[in-house]
Amino acid sequence: MSARDAILARIRSASRGPSANVEEVIRAHQCGPQPLAYGDLVQRFVERAQRLASTVEQVRSRHDVPRAVAHYLEHQNLNRAALCWPEFLDLDWFGARISVAAQRPEPEDEIGITGAFCAIAETGTLMLLSGHDTPAATSLLPETHIAVVARERIVATMEDAWALLRQAHGALPRAVNFISGPSRTADIEQTVTLGAHGPARVLIVLI
Repeated sequence: MSARDAILARIRSASRGPSANVEEVIRAHQCGPQPLAYGDLVQRFVERAQRLASTVEQVRSRHDVPRAVAHYLEHQNLNRAALCWPEFLDLDWFGARISVAAQRPEPEDEIGITGAFCAIAETGTLMLLSGHDTPAATSLLPETHIAVVARERIVATMEDAWALLRQAHGALPRAVNFISGPSRTADIEQTVTLGAHGPARVLIVLI
């Protein structure tokens, strides 16, 4: 028996057999140890997100989102043209003096506005799902990423986020992206640089 055959034989003997259903195995698997439950998930998420250099603005309703975005763009001295997911086109961007379009991002686009499937309080992380109306590029290519999240979509842990995804969608989307603050790297001279591989700024508008 060759080394390759020996390795494959060990894998087959350790597996659950050719008829094993992956989803059944996942559902049967018990979660490992998790942190103690957090009292206020919103407060925990805000604290963790800010520690990761995200800016967090809280608003009363989704209709207040354009005003919060306009205030941020003015404070950061950014332009008023942005790309956004189609679900936000109905908001009063014109009244906030912001021009928005739901189209494929190009290298020159500076601001991307998206939603989020949920947010994770434990780490201050956003969970985004790719899809026809939720293109991942809108959150990855522009230098500034603005994410709109409802308070009730904040879960405690990563395990809770995956459970919510399977409950809501069943089959997984083509891509699941986790965003924990602005893109950063310390590869060059061990100096932390923001925006090296993605957005340099992240604004989370919490409804």
